[in-house]
Amino acid sequence: MGAGAATGVAAAARTANETDLKAALGGLSSDDRKKLLGSLASLEGGDEKKPKVVFILGGPGAGKGTQCDKIKSAYGFQHLSAGDLLREERQKPGSELGELIESCIKEGKLVPADITVKLLRKAMEAGGWAGGKYLIDGFPRSQDNLDSWNSVMEVAVNVKMALFLDCTEEVMEARLLERGKTSGRADDNPETIKKRFKTFSEESVPVANKLETLGMLRRVDGKQKIDDVWASVEKIFKAELAKT
Repeated sequence: MGAGAATGVAAAARTANETDLKAALGGLSSDDRKKLLGSLASLEGGDEKKPKVVFILGGPGAGKGTQCDKIKSAYGFQHLSAGDLLREERQKPGSELGELIESCIKEGKLVPADITVKLLRKAMEAGGWAGGKYLIDGFPRSQDNLDSWNSVMEVAVNVKMALFLDCTEEVMEARLLERGKTSGRADDNPETIKKRFKTFSEESVPVANKLETLGMLRRVDGKQKIDDVWASVEKIFKAELAKT
């Protein structure tokens, strides 16, 4: 790896400029990229100051938000819902992204990954960033999500694990329809729910499986009662936090 490439990536990492960082990393081999990412830890203040991240995954209605609330209360994590951030952005007056996000949500499709990653990083920075602990709920939902995250955030954060709430479509649909009676969400209706399930099966499940092969995924039976799910989740978090 040439000195120019290293300098380019270092400069991009210091300013956290997404476009520059992608361009600089794109010119490196896989081995050089891994070596450089490791050496750049000091630019973010060291591993101890990097935000700690746990991905919370599962289908629509699997109970991600409910368990995130419990984790937040028990362990002091900040809860960032990718879906909520997108819904907030689409409601902002004059938002250039609002119409695109609205269309994707109504169709049960995934919003472009770079938009979601930018919103997540902005929310983490607003939450204090250095040394913080973040639950990222409903992300990554596709390989594109994961690739975009890694290209921008891999240097800057410490992803501890991914928690996957495993649940059947029948159970999730019943929960979503019940929630739809009061949620006011445009995607809590039978037609959109089926589209969301299809997207989850085709886009999100393969990512969860990939994270599992990397040893990052922890599965929990999400069909159980809330307190029973929490007992399993708490056991996992106690074990993982004991490692740090």
